[in-house]
Amino acid sequence: MPQHTIKHQPTFSLLEVQVAPNEVLIAEAGAMVARAAHVEMQVKLNAGRNPGFFGKLKALLIALIRKVIGGETFFVNHFYSPQGGWVWLAPAMSGGIQHIPLQGQTMLFSTGAYLASAGEVDLKMRFGGLRALLAKEGAFFIECSGQGDLWVNSYGAIDEVQCNGTYIVDNGHIVGFDSSLDFKIKSPGGGAMGFFASGEGLVCEFTGQGRILIQSRNTGALVEWLTRMLPA
Repeated sequence: MPQHTIKHQPTFSLLEVQVAPNEVLIAEAGAMVARAAHVEMQVKLNAGRNPGFFGKLKALLIALIRKVIGGETFFVNHFYSPQGGWVWLAPAMSGGIQHIPLQGQTMLFSTGAYLASAGEVDLKMRFGGLRALLAKEGAFFIECSGQGDLWVNSYGAIDEVQCNGTYIVDNGHIVGFDSSLDFKIKSPGGGAMGFFASGEGLVCEFTGQGRILIQSRNTGALVEWLTRMLPA
């Protein structure tokens, strides 16, 4: 595991990673704050570890769709150095960073939650269908699997809860969850009045056993608040 330090939690978190000689640190495009002068960087399309031609074509197609629909593409930066070195990373939004050791399991994350990874971690874009489109700002998840180290970020602090049966989370507060969990989209309750007047919108009902990462703030609520502050 690369040595790392997370500073200034949970509001303006900064990740410092000591990259070992010839080790590769993969980070979300735009996340770098600073790096040692001898650490090199390459920009690559995120298509998984061994995608083949069709895997790369699929990743390129998804990147184009995300560019048109969501205003972003799924590129990552690769940092490495023969003698090792340090890299500082920070997310775009103010909030927490959490380290997740992957030991063969698979986790799904909302778009924008992925910050960096090292080791034999495979990253893919996964289409979640209509339920994912309703659950958050897009129909795609980031699927992370394999053996290695993963760092994710959130808007606000991150809290990890264990689901053992059923767990309900507001759709705007989901950072990620174990792929062993199933979920469905539903009204927060209270009938039509609960849907339209509660301010809660839709919620995700998770079932099964696994962990859920929840962020303490809602990005959609921030956008709505900023919109009200703008001149008409």
